[in-house]
Amino acid sequence: MPETTRTVMPGKTSRTVTTREGTTLTAPAEWELLPPGDAALTRRVKQTGVHWQVQVKRGRRTFSQGVWAPKERIKAATEYVKTRRADPSHQRRLKQGRLRREKKQAVYAIDFYDTILKELNFHPTFSPLAQRLARAVTDHAVPVGSNTVARTERIPVEDRARAAVIAWMRHHTTAYDTMTIPRIKGRRRKVRQQLARESQRLLDRYRSGEQIDKDTCPLELALEKLHTTPAPK
Repeated sequence: MPETTRTVMPGKTSRTVTTREGTTLTAPAEWELLPPGDAALTRRVKQTGVHWQVQVKRGRRTFSQGVWAPKERIKAATEYVKTRRADPSHQRRLKQGRLRREKKQAVYAIDFYDTILKELNFHPTFSPLAQRLARAVTDHAVPVGSNTVARTERIPVEDRARAAVIAWMRHHTTAYDTMTIPRIKGRRRKVRQQLARESQRLLDRYRSGEQIDKDTCPLELALEKLHTTPAPK
């Protein structure tokens, strides 16, 4: 019913949705779909009354497909957000918030880099290589929006660092990206586990200080190809 706020899935036609129970609902004539993309506008519409949040799930991730709500309320919310954004004080708050986030991000990048170095624990002989690897993994995994394990707070940072190193090595030191893996349930996971074991064996060689041929080592070759930058100060 329109008087109930719901989380729904897309329906079979442009003005229908499907509830979690499988019921098909038709959007009222005075409603329209607000597309996703403007978080502030969407938040305002949801705050001001009944709506239908349309979502689709792909794998483990959920994606918004927009919000159904009365046209007049969407129009009012649009004007509200537009006016608020034009306010100089709002712009100052946005700038301050952006600077705070950038500072927090910079601190996290350094902390993550240091955590990777600690988790690598390479023999002193390979300290420069450890720094290059930590820099490469950090540059890849830490940026906001990278959707990597480094961006989750559900596990300790040490676990994030270890997982990020293995993920980076999977894509840069193995043939994973060009493998043809049968679409059989569990097969890709097994391949990733096998490659992870190979990466761990390679890392253990650097931890033990074993002599390694730089011209054939996949890790050396991958880092040389990237031309990674110096460690952060």
